[in-house]
Amino acid sequence: MPTNRTDLATAIKSEAARLGFDLCGITDARPSDFRTEYKQWLDNGFHGEMGYLARDPNRRTDPNLVFPSAKSIISVAMNYYTESDADKAAPDEAIFARYARNEDYHDVMTPRLRELLNWIIANTDPGTEGKVYVDTGPLLEREIARRAGLGWFGKNSMLINTKRGSYFLLGEIILNIELPPDKPAIGGCGTCTKCLDACPTQAIVAPYVVDSRRCISYLTIELKGDIPEEFNGKIGNRIFGCDICQDVCPFNERRATPTTEPAFQPRTATTRPKLADLLEMTEEEFREKFRKSPVKRTKLQGMKRNVEVGAWE
Repeated sequence: MPTNRTDLATAIKSEAARLGFDLCGITDARPSDFRTEYKQWLDNGFHGEMGYLARDPNRRTDPNLVFPSAKSIISVAMNYYTESDADKAAPDEAIFARYARNEDYHDVMTPRLRELLNWIIANTDPGTEGKVYVDTGPLLEREIARRAGLGWFGKNSMLINTKRGSYFLLGEIILNIELPPDKPAIGGCGTCTKCLDACPTQAIVAPYVVDSRRCISYLTIELKGDIPEEFNGKIGNRIFGCDICQDVCPFNERRATPTTEPAFQPRTATTRPKLADLLEMTEEEFREKFRKSPVKRTKLQGMKRNVEVGAWE
């Protein structure tokens, strides 16, 4: 058992690496530095139909309202970047966002974070407790990761690690013990505007500000009704999510490295399937091909809606 909090923090990061997390940092549990900006984003309606984001914004910006005894937060990141034929789709073939090409990251990361929490409990003071989140709890994950030193905000609002780019999935453990915090990450995009210029739906309405209602990821996943006609001819064959603003980022072009995690390697069903074949897919085929995949979130009807937009073009 580590003899002091500094040694414990070092040991936690080593254990996180053993469990397959590529980055790990620690911050305190104080309220977010972006409370005002977040509420303004909500007031602008930029969250669209994602009503859960507007539900009790004070709770979402203050970890102590989520876990009253919170003192520290461990932030982890797992690389999901891949290079494969899935990136070379022709206009009549579907493109899935990289994170959705194989297993659901919630199912990959959550058990490992719970294992890390159990390790912490076993190697520290009696009474240590924690709470695990992977993109499911009321936390501003990217802000927590920034404070924990994992990366800084790019103009596309993504978390960018200077040495490794932005293709990371995030998770957290809130703890009721104090740990020495890491220094917040420092970095910036300089004069680069590639992500703003490349977005076909102009979802990045200003540097660091995304109107979700215009984002292809929102339109193909979160939006439940029809995709507005104004986006015809702009979404193309991206039928589940979008990576455009990350693909053009110089930090990814130069420094993103393919993950070795088996769970994130593209499966056949997400590697250049024909749009016409997806339109003919049955419910049984959908369940079989996208079992344990993020794509199941759209259900077959939602996926076909997205395909029809691509086919229309």
